[in-house]
Amino acid sequence: MNGIYIALGSNIGDREGNLKRALDMLEESSVHIIKKSKFYETKPYGVADQPDFLNAVAEVSADMQPIDLLHTMQDIERCMGRERKRHWGERNIDLDLLIYPNVIMDTPELTLPHKDMENREFVLRPMTEIAPDLVHPVLGSTMQELLNALLY
Repeated sequence: MNGIYIALGSNIGDREGNLKRALDMLEESSVHIIKKSKFYETKPYGVADQPDFLNAVAEVSADMQPIDLLHTMQDIERCMGRERKRHWGERNIDLDLLIYPNVIMDTPELTLPHKDMENREFVLRPMTEIAPDLVHPVLGSTMQELLNALLY
């Protein structure tokens, strides 16, 4: 399945190295990178008393269902030593499943498209770089329109 979008973030340790390692581990897990944005330096979201983040978005292809992809991503986070100390807190790696084609779901484990992504510049800016005309499946606006609405 093509057209799957994943957000990546890191704000402790070797941030750039963490993002590159996560992308490599996705490839090793049969999640093929189609496109990736550049890395963006961003301020923390939700909890301000922590280091700045490095964020990116990747379009990927994977032959697995959304929940299986989520579990693969969580396995990569665990393998990389992610510790969940506080909600929206510091982390060496954060992988979020943003959009999975033709899937809208809201379960305790997974919400697609990713909840509140339209209010997160650190998601929309890299999304707009690689997929400006991608339409949010619930809101009906393109990524570029969502970014413009957030910024202006």
